[in-house]
Amino acid sequence: MKRFLSIVIIAFTLFPFLSQEVKAEGHPVFGKAWWINTERCQSATNTWLIYRKKVDMEKVPTSLVAHIAADTKYWLWINDEMVVFEGGLKRGPTPNDSYYDSVDIAPWLREGENTIAVLVWYFGKDGFSHISSGKAGLLFAAFADGIEVISDNTWQCSVYDAYQNTEAPFPNYRLPESNIRFDARKAIEGWHTTGFEQRLSPAMSFAPAGFMPMGRLIARPIPQWKNSGLVDYSEVRRSGDTLFCKLPYNCHITPYLEVEAPAGKQIAIKTDNYDGGSELNVRAEYITREGKQEYESYGWMNGHVVEYIIPEGVEVLAVKYRETGYDTEFSGSFSCNDPFYTELWKRSARTLYVTMRDNYMDCPDRERAQWWGDEVNELGETFYALSPSSHQLAVKGIYELMNWQRRDGTIASPVPAGNWDKELPLQMLASVGWYGFYTQYYYSGDSSFVADIYNRLRYYLHGVWKLDKSGLVIERSGGWNWGDWGDNVDIGVLTNCWYYLALKAEKAFALQLGKTADAESINRQMRTLANCFDSKFWTGSAYRSPGYKGETDDRSQAMAVLSGLASEDKYPAILKVLKKEWHASPYMEKYVLEALFVMGEANYALERMKQRYRKMMAYSYTTLFEGWGIGSEGFGGGTINHAWSGGPLTLLSQKVCGIQPTSPGFKTFSVIPQLGTLTEVQATVTTHYGNIEVHIQKQKSKIQVKITVPTGTEAIVQFPDGKQKRLTAGVHTVNS
Repeated sequence: MKRFLSIVIIAFTLFPFLSQEVKAEGHPVFGKAWWINTERCQSATNTWLIYRKKVDMEKVPTSLVAHIAADTKYWLWINDEMVVFEGGLKRGPTPNDSYYDSVDIAPWLREGENTIAVLVWYFGKDGFSHISSGKAGLLFAAFADGIEVISDNTWQCSVYDAYQNTEAPFPNYRLPESNIRFDARKAIEGWHTTGFEQRLSPAMSFAPAGFMPMGRLIARPIPQWKNSGLVDYSEVRRSGDTLFCKLPYNCHITPYLEVEAPAGKQIAIKTDNYDGGSELNVRAEYITREGKQEYESYGWMNGHVVEYIIPEGVEVLAVKYRETGYDTEFSGSFSCNDPFYTELWKRSARTLYVTMRDNYMDCPDRERAQWWGDEVNELGETFYALSPSSHQLAVKGIYELMNWQRRDGTIASPVPAGNWDKELPLQMLASVGWYGFYTQYYYSGDSSFVADIYNRLRYYLHGVWKLDKSGLVIERSGGWNWGDWGDNVDIGVLTNCWYYLALKAEKAFALQLGKTADAESINRQMRTLANCFDSKFWTGSAYRSPGYKGETDDRSQAMAVLSGLASEDKYPAILKVLKKEWHASPYMEKYVLEALFVMGEANYALERMKQRYRKMMAYSYTTLFEGWGIGSEGFGGGTINHAWSGGPLTLLSQKVCGIQPTSPGFKTFSVIPQLGTLTEVQATVTTHYGNIEVHIQKQKSKIQVKITVPTGTEAIVQFPDGKQKRLTAGVHTVNS
């Protein structure tokens, strides 16, 4: 063991960061470009900068890719047209480095003089999803035959004083974003246009590409945002001084207004989620100038309703919004003969999407943070709800999690984070294990990250975690020994189950990489743990840790089933526990429900699902909550759009319809329906091969399955009596 640890430690020291695109380090992409700002810039929190550059071109190239980085966000115009709306990613592929975008700008160029204009928003503070470099800046480089456009002191730059800080209250400390106040009396009209004649200050170079304080440069691994353009609200209602503008669903928006007003009037803008999850989110303020004017506040916010507080003397000519979000499609679907489950799946999908942007997040209001316990649930849902472009977000998160691994081997989330460093051991075991890293690989078919993270995974599981003399894993307090919200959490049982599932994933990765000696060692460890598990934790009627005093934990029974540590002869006793004990929050309830399906208890799984979610579903919100209710009935602050609550989405597609891959990426898959009390279900799952479409009808004991098998794949349909039918590509109808 000592020899193994020394090898892993040496390997970890030699490879200080993992990169999804190694060529992106340092200068090769950016050449002689420098990070630039202006002499007036003090890099204060919530600084906004404007940049301009004139470029002459004798001939426009077919393609001209601009590589662009900023701390923190940027908006790009070329020749009066917006090219990028909110470019850049929150900083932190590693604790020291930055992301950059690559954008083909050729379609916006013309022969002769071209105007490039960039607006940069520097967050200037750490958060649970961002680590600040401490320096506001822009980096730009574009090269083609005879063309070189690089950021240097030939650019113009100015601090944009119209952007200001609001007075208190401010967003809670978890958010790196600030409130945005824009004073139109100080606006620099037309600064981003070709006809702008005023000259800004010369730009100042402060660091070459690839050097501190911005660090190495890593290519953006996810798409630019989807962008609706400005659209009308579903409904606008005025009450007193406030316009209540209804959105079609919970989404990420930037609010727009057009007004006629005297100078100096303040319009306040926020959403109904402003104080979501017991903590303050972002808001905006607009100070009018004289006359007709329009404004869009570029900091995204989310909710179901946007509120504009209009002072006396201001005439509102128009209000609109722009929806932006992760560039993927709602290509998956589920419906059934019970509208409750159909709507639950739909709200789960909306909750999933509203918690995706720069990273998977727990919630878009209180934190916007990449908590990996939440992400494990999210990435599983993605394969059943969204198109394959969504898969890249989880891979980005995997690299970030392991790039932030500490020298002592521990890993922690949320990352990137500049003001949080506590490890939650059970979340981390879930992350690197069967439901986290392995599910991402197996369901997507993308193994590209496995070799990169393998040694770090080994270091974490065998260098950080310790076993007792019997071979069971020893509990670790970490920074916060958290197993779930709520009471009666049996940490001892959960720790061993999550660790066993992590070993299961590690073993699969070892075999994939041809590391047979590792796989054999892991297999021995798993056998030892399994042989000792019942003797320590099984009481004859339930799994309980020695010394645990609470009510029997439904979560730990479920995880014993899902890990495979509970043998089938214990299922009847476990079922009795799960019918009596309801302690899990929506986070761990996903695993409780899944365990019921694994035990063949689809009827009770659906009954419990409906009972658990009934109160939440009675609200008119389009998203699901952090807890089972709102306010005091919500856990951890009680957001109404929390990532981990969408577990039913996975289970309705995966277990009720029964669609699961049997080889990586759904190259082969099975359809093993567990309809329970339902009589008709249908689902679509989008894979790299095309759409799997399933329509299942049950009449008494007979089941009919209509299925579309994509080209290049094969399927097995299995009925409750064990009868199987193997199918090749095409459309089929199979009867039991």
